Amino acid sequence: MNQTISRPDIHSEYKLAATQVAQFQRDGYIKLREVFSAGVIDYYKKEIIQLVWAQTKDMPPLEARTTYGKAFLQVTNLWLKNEAVRNFVFGKRLARIATDLLGTRGVAIYHDQALCKESGGGHTPWHVDQFYWPLATGKTVTAWIPLHAVPLEQGPLMFAVGSHKVRTGRSLEISDKSELEGKENLSQLPVDETSFGLGEVSFHLGHTFHRAGPNKTPHIREVMTIIYMDEDMCLAEPISKNQENMWRDLKNFGVDTGDIIRSPINPVVYSRQRHAVPE
Repeated sequence: MNQTISRPDIHSEYKLAATQVAQFQRDGYIKLREVFSAGVIDYYKKEIIQLVWAQTKDMPPLEARTTYGKAFLQVTNLWLKNEAVRNFVFGKRLARIATDLLGTRGVAIYHDQALCKESGGGHTPWHVDQFYWPLATGKTVTAWIPLHAVPLEQGPLMFAVGSHKVRTGRSLEISDKSELEGKENLSQLPVDETSFGLGEVSFHLGHTFHRAGPNKTPHIREVMTIIYMDEDMCLAEPISKNQENMWRDLKNFGVDTGDIIRSPINPVVYSRQRHAVPE
């Protein structure tokens, strides 16, 4: 039984070894065990999943969706919709890890999103996240946070080791084409496909190729993600239609191309020079 907690510990330091930071920079990702306790996961899972079901209740059946739609139920920026989720997304424990891995002075939120793969849900094709983001550098990292243990048959995230250095195939959205080209372009790289334990969290760079298998179990795969960017990240001109919506949103907030991204939807959540970040 999960422990009951009144104040979930999402701010204390998770100490990274220098070897772990080096491993992340070499491989483009890292999986870290026991980042959160069972009690913390249980506390926030209820709020996250409640939002997911509320936002996706009108989705068409699996068989009527595209490859992308069959891969997962996706809800973005949950922190704007729920105070408890906001507290989780603003937690310093994950943000400090992201800062240490990126080697920046701090990180801001690009966005969060829940990615829940239904029973019978299809594979998630090979892709890189940063294809979707109008950002000036590759100093971005996604924290992939399972809300339960994820066995192989449930479709855990898998990584092409060292693929953040591969430039071919970066310009493809998640699709059957990105899956086919990923298999070809990444064929010489080792692939890390392993289960996730309860409380285990992975971090991967925006240019690291990753995918997930189908969910062959009768239970939904429930995952929360937080995308962090360098707190000094600048807005770049969009290079695809996929980047234009976020670019326009930021322009509406007064952020111009070349400006450091400071907007109400991209708060700094951890900074080594500014510790007065709301908890």
